[in-house]
Amino acid sequence: MDGWSQSEKDALVFDWSFWGRPSQFAPSGDWSTFLLLAGRGFGKTRAAAEWVRGLMCGATPLSRGIGEHVAIIGETAADARDVMVGDGKPLSDPSASSGLLQVHPKAFRPTYIASKRRLTWPNGAVATLYNATEPDQLRGPQHSHAWLDELCKWRYQKDTFEMLEMGLRLGTHPQKLISTTPKPTLLLKEIMKDSGTVITRGSTSDNLGNLASGFIKRVYDRYSGTRTGRQELDAEVLEDLDGALWKRSTIDQHRIKLEDLPPLQRIVVAIDPAVSSEESSNETGIIAVGLGEDGHGYILDDASGVYTPLEWAREAIALYRARRADRIVAEINQGGELVEETLRSVEQNIPYSPVWASKGKWIRAEPVSALAEQGRIHHVGFFPQLEDQMCAFCEGFNRTEMGYSPDRLDAMVWGISEIMVEGEGRRFAFGSL
Repeated sequence: MDGWSQSEKDALVFDWSFWGRPSQFAPSGDWSTFLLLAGRGFGKTRAAAEWVRGLMCGATPLSRGIGEHVAIIGETAADARDVMVGDGKPLSDPSASSGLLQVHPKAFRPTYIASKRRLTWPNGAVATLYNATEPDQLRGPQHSHAWLDELCKWRYQKDTFEMLEMGLRLGTHPQKLISTTPKPTLLLKEIMKDSGTVITRGSTSDNLGNLASGFIKRVYDRYSGTRTGRQELDAEVLEDLDGALWKRSTIDQHRIKLEDLPPLQRIVVAIDPAVSSEESSNETGIIAVGLGEDGHGYILDDASGVYTPLEWAREAIALYRARRADRIVAEINQGGELVEETLRSVEQNIPYSPVWASKGKWIRAEPVSALAEQGRIHHVGFFPQLEDQMCAFCEGFNRTEMGYSPDRLDAMVWGISEIMVEGEGRRFAFGSL
């Protein structure tokens, strides 16, 4: 680079053809869907953002590309904004995201108008942001291209995908890029089998040179050699385990849309609290379930995560209020009376019942699994992490081999047991308050 002008050096920073790995580029050919199936930290977001930039900008930054109107679709509105659009920090900043604002030189960066969910480039190209919790946002608008991020985590993935497909009709050859870590969902399998789909696979290890050493040590120490690691790091599409209490085909068969939810007689928020909140700690399972007038159970929400005690109490009570639930139930094997005290520190008069796990997880889960096999349990939308735990839960479940504790599953079992399995799965340690 000796003898280069500053402008030439600046231009190199944004020369994706120089920096990108071959697996991060869309293939040539007459495809309709580019499926970038890769593990955490592979560089999916950067690759997809650069693909969009290539569509929107022609031979020079101010000339029009082939993208007429691009749909930018994230799991939630926050994901679309924070991950896909990004924060605009320079690429040289280690804390910068890899979104659309990062991959453009500042002078040619699109303007983001949050109120309109719109990105407008200096050359007039336009992209609109959508999220997979509101599929009807895509009813009506037309697009020439689309970027779909983390499809396998979408709450209403099939509805959102179908709405996009109906409006993907601008230009001569509409295309979409899907960047996701895989989960064996019915929609992903259909996309993979489609003749118009080209697939690039990648793993976390492909990008080790650009990942923080602390992240590499943490995730590989915890997940290397586990089933979770095979999925999240190596991007394997893992099927149900033989002997698991739940099957994805059964869940899919009885899954319903929000508009098909019947009137509910009861709504319960169930908690399986963790004892610590370190990054490597188990999650606190927080699941909302409802009992319909038809006598069936409905899984409504999954607010699980790694929380401090006060945080999980606030999350659970916020969900209780949002759903207008009639009770919170929580396992107290590890927290005892502190579980109730924590909840009541947030809301003193919350209707609460402690439950004690006197039986093993398998025995507690069997009656709930039987209800699912009878077609009496319905998932309202898609809950990928919960469903992963359900379809991998076998007798003799080994946390070390799997790489996680099934806390979401535990909370769901407590909730369904409370509303549907009379006398099973719950013993009140202090009485129902």
